[in-house]
Amino acid sequence: MKKNKIILKHCPNFYNIKNYEVDEGDYISLKLINIYEDYIFSIDENNAESLKKIEELDSILNKYIEDYTFRKEIKGGLLKIRVKKDANILESIVNGIIALFDKYEEYYTRNIYFARWV
Repeated sequence: MKKNKIILKHCPNFYNIKNYEVDEGDYISLKLINIYEDYIFSIDENNAESLKKIEELDSILNKYIEDYTFRKEIKGGLLKIRVKKDANILESIVNGIIALFDKYEEYYTRNIYFARWV
């Protein structure tokens, strides 16, 4: 029980992510939420690096829920994630999601978009 409280303390968006209403037929979002839940409860709560990674994953999935453009970008990028044969599948997918987020942030913070008012 203590482990769950520690993990949820580091994941302030847990209930927002868990209660997200997935559109019918959106299997990628459903799978992402399951991966998120499996990963955060499988880490070692005494490892500071793991706690930092779940905090980052929590903020990424919250952005996924709130930002349509980011959601579309992640869905396309998830299909390109490759997992090595002997690697931990869950860890590899989470690292891929974090890499996609970093790539997205790098690309979209460099471009400035101007809205055109008619």
